[in-house]
Amino acid sequence: MEFALIAVIGILVAVTVFLLIRMRNAEKLISMASTNSEHLARLSESLLSQQSQLEGQLKQMSADGAASRTEINKTLAERLDTVSKRLGDSITQSTEKTGKSLTDLQTRLAVIDKAQDNLTDLSNQVVGLQDILANKQARGAFGELQLNDLVKSALPPSAYEFQVTLSNSRRADCLIKLPNPPGSIVVDAKFPLESFHQLRQAETDSDKTVASRAFTSAMQKHIGDISNKYIVDGETAESALLFLPSEAVYAELHANFPAILEKSYQARVWIVSPTTLMATLNTVRAVLKDSQMREQAGVIQKEVGVLLKDVTRLESRVDSLGRHFAQASKDIEGIETSSRKISSRGEKIEDLQLGEERSEDLISPPADLLRQRD
Repeated sequence: MEFALIAVIGILVAVTVFLLIRMRNAEKLISMASTNSEHLARLSESLLSQQSQLEGQLKQMSADGAASRTEINKTLAERLDTVSKRLGDSITQSTEKTGKSLTDLQTRLAVIDKAQDNLTDLSNQVVGLQDILANKQARGAFGELQLNDLVKSALPPSAYEFQVTLSNSRRADCLIKLPNPPGSIVVDAKFPLESFHQLRQAETDSDKTVASRAFTSAMQKHIGDISNKYIVDGETAESALLFLPSEAVYAELHANFPAILEKSYQARVWIVSPTTLMATLNTVRAVLKDSQMREQAGVIQKEVGVLLKDVTRLESRVDSLGRHFAQASKDIEGIETSSRKISSRGEKIEDLQLGEERSEDLISPPADLLRQRD
């Protein structure tokens, strides 16, 4: 029983202690709650203050943002206008440049088209020239025509004659009339084109040898024909000209065939091309002019003698005219003296008349005037 009572008392004590502890804990919690309430109140006030400050800052930031957006929009609009203007100007300039370039391109294309047409015509002419040169007779006519053009452009009509028949019944392409010496010179056109083409197209050494022999044979034949046909004693000069209408053939001849040139020198046949023929014709023109001047030298001397006589007569007439001028000068001086005297006397008479008007008492004229009248 006692044990039970002790147990109950222990339990009551334990419960009491537990309740005391719980009460203390509750008091602490109440104290802590009041403290936390104060903190919460201060925190709320602080939060409200910060919220109001934050709202003010937000409003300020909103106003600043609106102003900044307005300024940014304005700046963007200005820059966009500037860029648009520059872009428009650039597009306009590019359009103008493109239009000008297209115009220039069209002009150049027109020039190119014209040049192409000219090239086409030139190609057709070259083909036609090849066809002409392929025919031996047409090739000869081409050389004669070129020879005629060169001679006509360099010499007066009286200094040449075409297709002349000599005393040996040979007909020359051209006869240049020069005084003796050296006498008239025959010019004959030759065009060994076939052998020249054979020489140019040869690829092997044997082909070149054959072509060289053919070219040499053709040239030697032409040189011999001209020497035998167109150098006539007492009628023509002691030499003649062989005209090659091609500069290429002439250059090939002088570069690689000295034996042919030596043969022509021995035969007194001078080989000329269009260029060297023009130089030769200019020399001929100078010779003709010198010959004409020598022919006219006697006439000039005679005219100079007559001119000197005329000058002598002119000098005598000038002297006579000078004497007449001297006599006329003396006569003019006498006339001027008489004129001065007359003027002086007239002035004196005028002074006398004026004096009579001033003095009514003056009846007789002055003694000086009476003496002048006497």
